[in-house]
Amino acid sequence: MSIDARNHDDAETFDGSGDDTGDDGENKSRVARWADDWIRNPEKAYAVMLVFLGGVLLTTSLFPLYWLFNVAMAPPGQPDIPLVPASIDLSVFVQVFRQVPFARFMFNSLFYAFTVTVFVLLVGSLAGYAFGRLEFRGKTPLLFSLLVLSFFPPATLFIPLFRAFNQQVPMLGLFTLPVEVYGTPAAVVTPLSAFTMPLAIFILTTFYGQIPDGLEDAARVEGTTRIGALFRVIMPLSAPGVATAGILTFITVYTEFFFSYLMTGNSAADWAPVVDGVLAFQTQYTVRYDLQAAASLIAIVPVAILVVIAQDKIISGLTQGALKE
Repeated sequence: MSIDARNHDDAETFDGSGDDTGDDGENKSRVARWADDWIRNPEKAYAVMLVFLGGVLLTTSLFPLYWLFNVAMAPPGQPDIPLVPASIDLSVFVQVFRQVPFARFMFNSLFYAFTVTVFVLLVGSLAGYAFGRLEFRGKTPLLFSLLVLSFFPPATLFIPLFRAFNQQVPMLGLFTLPVEVYGTPAAVVTPLSAFTMPLAIFILTTFYGQIPDGLEDAARVEGTTRIGALFRVIMPLSAPGVATAGILTFITVYTEFFFSYLMTGNSAADWAPVVDGVLAFQTQYTVRYDLQAAASLIAIVPVAILVVIAQDKIISGLTQGALKE
């Protein structure tokens, strides 16, 4: 009897411990099945990671815009800005145009961006053709020196440019123009063209160098000059690269602050950029943060529309330019 009882107790003890082991095994099997599924199908893991990272990047990118809208909706003088606006009053955007000539400020920045883009594409196309399709001594060091110029901070050239633009302009030492460049569009277009030119030349050089020589030779046989072949054959075939260089230049100039703010006056009639229009709502004693936020959102609209329309060109231009065919 004692042996049977002892065996019975051992059996009960074994059964109880077996149940616990079964629970742990069931829990472990769930984790194991989940891990095995991800190991066998790594695309699921990559998809989850990409969705998570994309959500983080999207949130960090769009939250400043949402906060600008939140500040614009806040009443003037409100010390604390809630996370969610209490009310939405779009009349603040109308006040931006009524209190200051904000449309003229935007026109000035758009004029700078358009002028610099056209000039950079014209000159950059000639330089890109020379660096990408012609062979001459010192080509690589010269291209490298152009790229080095883009690394200089704008502040290093402000004082010499400011002094040069505030005096009479010598024309090749032959005669002097009695005109001060400071406060005119030339004071903004000139330095910005110089700073944005190297990147455009580099992009166009990469694309122009990938065009087969036979296409240009065929155009030359038909009697087309090199310049004609550039504008009739090379540039149309390099449309993604030309569009990428132009769009990046336009966005850079439109959002530029240093030269466009310091080389012009403070009023819209003095060719002041859009940043002056945003700062126009700040006086010595008061600051209308709601109007500044609304003006900032309005100023973003042209660039946002351009990026949305031309995002495929930008992506294809940057990716195709990275491949050598």
